Amino acid sequence: MNDIEKSQRYVCQRWDASYVSTPNHFKVGISLNLQEGILPINGLRHSIVGDTSGWYIWAGEELSDHDDFFFPLHIEHLQDLCPQILKYLGLPPGYRFLLGQQGYEDVWEDLTLLRVKV
Repeated sequence: MNDIEKSQRYVCQRWDASYVSTPNHFKVGISLNLQEGILPINGLRHSIVGDTSGWYIWAGEELSDHDDFFFPLHIEHLQDLCPQILKYLGLPPGYRFLLGQQGYEDVWEDLTLLRVKV
């Protein structure tokens, strides 16, 4: 078990959630504004489909409904783009996280995410 998986398992244990692996070759949907240092950082996980992890990650207060808001990115590239979110990617489908200023974090279950067709 590598350090990232250990930190993912710890987050799941801390928030009383099951651990669900997110392999490095799987893709996430990520917003371009994540590179701008905007807070909060938001993540939500739909069901896993094929090699898509179900994760959608963006920065800021609002989730855009524009078709080009998210672009696909392999998990392995998040180490360079936004390494602080890696420890949350073991949370199962139906979970969200939010990272804010001064170390604020929240994780919660949102089962409505499992009813969305992606």
